[in-house]
Amino acid sequence: MTLVLRTTDRTTEPTPALPVLPTGTHPLLQLQYETRPANGPGAIRCVGHSRELALGGIPVMCSACQARRDWLLISHGRNVWIRCRCGDQWLEPEISRADFDAMIDIADGTAYPSIEQGLIALGFDGVFAGTYLG
Repeated sequence: MTLVLRTTDRTTEPTPALPVLPTGTHPLLQLQYETRPANGPGAIRCVGHSRELALGGIPVMCSACQARRDWLLISHGRNVWIRCRCGDQWLEPEISRADFDAMIDIADGTAYPSIEQGLIALGFDGVFAGTYLG
């Protein structure tokens, strides 16, 4: 079973800042943290991000449809992908698992039997291409 988590958009709270790892963090401890299973082996976790997202001061933009907001961030293992409503998806090495974990609220989660069903339920399967829902 694949786990996909969803959070509700909270317009009254500011977007959480991405955490900065301490400079003294041991590389093996960081690797151990990033590779530990999240809620079971092979779990895939997702969180919606309706606002614009800037990485390194550069706004994220979908190369397929030029969208600038309303993203789905997907975490699996130590990798995080960004997915657009048009269905375009890419690996984003600038977002670590620790960054992702700081943005997700596990208590607000919903589980889906497969990633495909989760993408459809969340509106990131390409049907809403060119539409901002958040």
